[in-house]
Amino acid sequence: MSRRDLTGAVDFGVLDHTTGGDDAVAEEILELFVEQAALWSRLLDEPEARRDACHTIRGTAAGLGAQALADACAIAERDPAQIHIDRVRDELDRALADVAAWRHELMLRSLRA
Repeated sequence: MSRRDLTGAVDFGVLDHTTGGDDAVAEEILELFVEQAALWSRLLDEPEARRDACHTIRGTAAGLGAQALADACAIAERDPAQIHIDRVRDELDRALADVAAWRHELMLRSLRA
């Protein structure tokens, strides 16, 4: 994966603004996002935890620049029906794919430095 594999699910300009363009900090944030996504996926399977999971994902997604994921979470937070949870999962998968491509790009940048 590389920059050409980005789908647009994540606006990395938001992350660059948040990190001040510091690639090391960006990598740390993205690593945490990937680790937490595994936990969130399990919580989305539990009906009693779905609202809280969507709330947490929504805030993180907005801070990362994954607006479609944040929007899907806002809907699912209000109505955690399976159809909305499925959309959250789809958007989370799209965001994770973009994160993987961006992390690859960050790794390539570090090799050039």
